[in-house]
Amino acid sequence: MKPPARLWLWLGIGLLVVVAITAVLQAVNALIWQLSYLLPSWLVGPALLLLFGGAALLLAQLLWPWWQASRRGTGTKGPANVAAPGNRQEAAQQNLAAIDQLLDRIRDDVQREALRQERQRVAAELERGDLVLVVFGTGSAGKTSLIRSLLKEVVGEVGAAMGSTDDCRRYRLRLSNLSRGLQLVDTPGILEAGSAGQEREQRARQQAAQADLLLLVVDGDLRQAEQEVFEALALLGKRLLLVLNKCDLRGQEEERRLLGLLRRRCQGRIAPEDVVPASAAPQSVPMPGGRPLQPPPEIDALLRRIAQVLHSDGEELIADNILLQSRRLSDAGRQLLTEQRQSDAEAVVDRYSWISAGVLAATPLPVVDLLGAAAVNAQMVVEIGRIYGVSLSRASAQDLAVSVGRTLASLGVIKGGLSVIGSALSLNLPALLLTRAVQAVGAGWLTRVAGRSFITYFQQDQDWGDGGIQEVVQRQYDLNRRDSALQAFLAAAFSRVVEPLQRQQKQGQLPPRPERPPGPPRG
Repeated sequence: MKPPARLWLWLGIGLLVVVAITAVLQAVNALIWQLSYLLPSWLVGPALLLLFGGAALLLAQLLWPWWQASRRGTGTKGPANVAAPGNRQEAAQQNLAAIDQLLDRIRDDVQREALRQERQRVAAELERGDLVLVVFGTGSAGKTSLIRSLLKEVVGEVGAAMGSTDDCRRYRLRLSNLSRGLQLVDTPGILEAGSAGQEREQRARQQAAQADLLLLVVDGDLRQAEQEVFEALALLGKRLLLVLNKCDLRGQEEERRLLGLLRRRCQGRIAPEDVVPASAAPQSVPMPGGRPLQPPPEIDALLRRIAQVLHSDGEELIADNILLQSRRLSDAGRQLLTEQRQSDAEAVVDRYSWISAGVLAATPLPVVDLLGAAAVNAQMVVEIGRIYGVSLSRASAQDLAVSVGRTLASLGVIKGGLSVIGSALSLNLPALLLTRAVQAVGAGWLTRVAGRSFITYFQQDQDWGDGGIQEVVQRQYDLNRRDSALQAFLAAAFSRVVEPLQRQQKQGQLPPRPERPPGPPRG
């Protein structure tokens, strides 16, 4: 904007300010004149003070919630914005830094140490120089034969025995014109029977999560179990090649048909050129009067495709893999912290449930007062919020608690909850004792429903969700009235509430039942 234009803008703003001040002063003068006309002169000053003081208080009351909300919005959302990463390496480093902060907040020693070791492994991945190719396949698909053929083709004879693979084995080799080394990982066979086979398959899947490039070896059309493995590997977000092995056992027409079928099945998951034929260990050909002829492996197409992928996309594969691993590790840390927070919050709710029950057992109240005595507890809200890193004032917690309490009442949860508790506690107790037991246990149960509603609210970043507070409270009510949850609660309530009331009755500590007023004499 040019300087003259800016000067005119400031002159206009100044004029508006002068007009506004003049209008306010005229209004004040008019008010003083009206008060002087209506009131004695000695009352004009106090009246003005009351009017201006009341207006200031009203304005403060209107602005205070907004100011509190703005402070809460800026003060509880965590650290300041972090600069956006310039590349995948920087993004992975930021994720690892976030994991360091999570480690300090996880109390479980075993989980924290496992997360720390995995974090160190991913940090080492940031510095590594090799590409990692992991080979998957069933025991009958020829996976181990394919790895043997690849190694012989690239590095010559391999001294290590390569029979059935019970655990993962790594081999380091180099491809021509590739600046990085290549680690070839032979995994245990998948889809094997028994618990030992399932354990080996789990180890193989763990290796797949750390790979830059995956190979899945099959010897025909994908069976249902192999299709599920293929889908699981494709969902890892890694580059995947599907190798159709044992092509020497079928003719060219059958090979083309199977390749077309596999490409259609994998459409949308991998590119058609990433479905590659191979023959890792061709069958020997009998020779009359001599030794059988052993044809060489036919893996040239696979080697070319691997080389093309690694030459063109190798750096991107490494970067994507490291970033993916760091994100998963960060997600695992946050999940541990979420579980820890939920456990702590449920312990707070459990404690306040029995506090509410104890209060109502000691001082029974009318049913309408159960809402204030049990279900609405501002201190419980403050403690749950603190667990989730949210600092609430007493007034804000009270407002939140009152909103949940009103929802409990509007949904009929209080009446329904007491009905459920009363039916469950239909014991051989005197009427007065049964009433007190139902009130006390009902208060604890309603506090539990309210408290777990608060947990959902804080888990969702202080948001009730699309369905609002009514949906959250109704869902918690339905969950806590299920047979398994209700029976577990009532079992604890019987020992914590009902039995102490029975002992008090035996000791004569309960107040006597009020006598019925005398009626008219019977004729």
